[in-house]
Amino acid sequence: MNHKNQIPSDEELTAYIDGELSDTEVSRIEAILGSNEHAAARLEFLSLSGLPFQEAFEPLLGAAPKAALDAMVGTMPAEIKPVSARSGRRGFLGALAACLVAGIVTDRAFIGIRNRVHAPDESSEWRAVVAEYIALYTADTVAGPSPSSEDQLVQLARLNDKLGLSLSPEALSLPGVEFKRAQLLQYDERPLAQIAYLDPEAGPLALCIVRSDVGTKEPDVEGRRGMNVVYWSNATHAFMLIGRIPIDRMQELAEDVRRRV
Repeated sequence: MNHKNQIPSDEELTAYIDGELSDTEVSRIEAILGSNEHAAARLEFLSLSGLPFQEAFEPLLGAAPKAALDAMVGTMPAEIKPVSARSGRRGFLGALAACLVAGIVTDRAFIGIRNRVHAPDESSEWRAVVAEYIALYTADTVAGPSPSSEDQLVQLARLNDKLGLSLSPEALSLPGVEFKRAQLLQYDERPLAQIAYLDPEAGPLALCIVRSDVGTKEPDVEGRRGMNVVYWSNATHAFMLIGRIPIDRMQELAEDVRRRV
């Protein structure tokens, strides 16, 4: 499957910043950055961790109890130990993380800076959870005949009741993709609606909805688990459309359903 149109994940963008990608991957990501303002904005945000934090916190690191930290690092599993060969940004952040684990950094000013620079979107956790299981879907997962309009109404009635929605088959119809099922899941003890579709070329596609109090947010895009995501929220609910469809078309589909739901 062609992944050239997929928005790079944060991991890919970080590797791009650190010069850890192959020439082929660099060319692919630069092509996306040149044509997608959302990906470019995300790269700029991630690049903030390259600011001169090391100089600012050098006294803190110098005052750290080195022997205690070395002993602590020695007890860590190999996969999470700081890699001494890595210098610069990642090496500094690893050392600072060790200080945080040891309880050394408690200054409120630093906590404020750390939260402003590194805190994820408040609503990103549920999208990460959804992406984990949607990544396991194949065309066979949603294969079989599509439900009739009557069956769709029955399935949607359950979602409407639990989430306080008024979804209808007409509102959820997406051009070029086939409605497959609507089911009720649960996230963090809250009902989560999932409407699954099948695109003949890109495979499974899902619209997911949860109750949310984060307020109205305009659509934005991101990459998760090799898939493209368009997400937004209104006063009462958060929405995400996720799948392997090229991002331009995903945005068109999301805008289409957003106008009607």
